Amino acid sequence: MNPCQNCGKLNSGETNFCRFCGTKFNIRQPVIDNQYDYSPPRPYSWKTDEFQTQNEPRRTVPIDRAQPQNAPLSNVPRYYEPAPLVYQQGNQIGMPFRCPHCMSQYLPRIERRISTGGWITFAVLMVVFFPLFWIGLLIKEDVPVCQSCNTKLT
Repeated sequence: MNPCQNCGKLNSGETNFCRFCGTKFNIRQPVIDNQYDYSPPRPYSWKTDEFQTQNEPRRTVPIDRAQPQNAPLSNVPRYYEPAPLVYQQGNQIGMPFRCPHCMSQYLPRIERRISTGGWITFAVLMVVFFPLFWIGLLIKEDVPVCQSCNTKLT
């Protein structure tokens, strides 16, 4: 229990102010014996010269001219061959195309249509097993069609 210096009444030991008159107590911090020789870091210790780098100039190579390479790459395997920058894909049509009906030279467009086998499957399943007749409509083929005259090319 702490007696107040102003009014003399007793207060609990944890309080910093008198609960009767409001006077601040003169509290002394307990002295802790530092057994480990530890001292907390100074505030803003990262701004001190303790963590600064030395102001020595770094070694640099002048960049006003290109530096020649003295030795060829010695650790590159002999079977190494650089990859080409562009891959050339083969043309689908080797010769210039010409439509047999209108003689236009436009390449034909490719359309996906239901194949003949798909129509046959559609008809057979329509008669034999009606719930699965639509499977024939999924069987498709690529058909080239002339862009000028819209005829089917075979």
